[in-house]
Amino acid sequence: MKSIQLSHGELRFPAFFPDGTYGGVKAAGADDLREAGVDGIVMNAYHLHRKPGQNAIRRHGGIHAFSGWDGPVLTDSGGFQVYSLIRENPDYGQILKDKIIFRPDMGNEKLIFTPEKCIQIQFAVKSDIIVCLDYCTAPDDPPEEQEKSVETTIRWAAACKREYEKLASGGNRPLLFAVIQGGSSRELRSRCARELIKMGFDGYGYGGWPLDARGGLVLDMLRYTAELMPENAVKYAMGLGRPEEIAVLAGMGYDLFDCVIPTREARHNRLYAFMKAPNEADLTDKSFYRHIYILDDKYAVDITPVSKFCDCLLCRRHSKSYLRHLFKTNDPLAYRLATMHNLRFYSMLTSQLRKNLYGYR
Repeated sequence: MKSIQLSHGELRFPAFFPDGTYGGVKAAGADDLREAGVDGIVMNAYHLHRKPGQNAIRRHGGIHAFSGWDGPVLTDSGGFQVYSLIRENPDYGQILKDKIIFRPDMGNEKLIFTPEKCIQIQFAVKSDIIVCLDYCTAPDDPPEEQEKSVETTIRWAAACKREYEKLASGGNRPLLFAVIQGGSSRELRSRCARELIKMGFDGYGYGGWPLDARGGLVLDMLRYTAELMPENAVKYAMGLGRPEEIAVLAGMGYDLFDCVIPTREARHNRLYAFMKAPNEADLTDKSFYRHIYILDDKYAVDITPVSKFCDCLLCRRHSKSYLRHLFKTNDPLAYRLATMHNLRFYSMLTSQLRKNLYGYR
């Protein structure tokens, strides 16, 4: 898909959304995100429900006014986060046929998360793209667990779609995405996709852990799942976003990506830099970029910018030496500048991929 029109602007593909779990991207304000050319932000319905709660967001008129960000917002259901915590420790709660019972502090507090509630929360915050609740698994989970995941995901998607149609009757119609589960089974992936497509959604996400035991992408299953998705729907590679992953998966047809990597790496002193100008780089070759660990001693007196191919605030105004100094002195400006740089790297990457794939100028 080349692009799609949302209530907060046209979204051109491929696009990358940085993580803004609680309504904001760490170390970067809305103006910083605009300057970096960010395509949109992914936020989390479950976490927004807990902090600050729908009432605070509703009083602002929605998540855009609350956060100051006027571009596209996707809210994930939060199902993956709940699943991962319960998988880590069953005392956090349990996943039932029609709901998730979650005990965030393993204490007396109990949060009941249903497909309907998941959709209600996302409507309340007025995001542009909302995602159905699904049952996530890992690739090495046993077949019976994968079967349960697919059955549950299909059932929950149907409940989400019914609640969506009820709430969308007032004219507010964000895009609705469903998630294709099935682990490493082609038969289960195909069954899940077939049933979800019958219901009709605006987009479909690759569900489940996308890495193998060695940490590599499960490329065959990612490609197969992309082929199952309708060509007129958005294809969402959920939680995937290393630069080389975006380049490879965009070539498979995936349109939308998100992850915490560029902002988290920035806060841990790691920055991205193109090896060549983006329009001259071979984006199919992982060596098109490199990491710079800014605390290395060799940068103490390096007066050059992090990247000569970057036009972000950091690279326009400051040297590697200065950024290293800011990190060494624990100046919060270091996190802001490094985050803006990494996000600008990502926006330059997706912009070049659009040119390569669709001829955008």
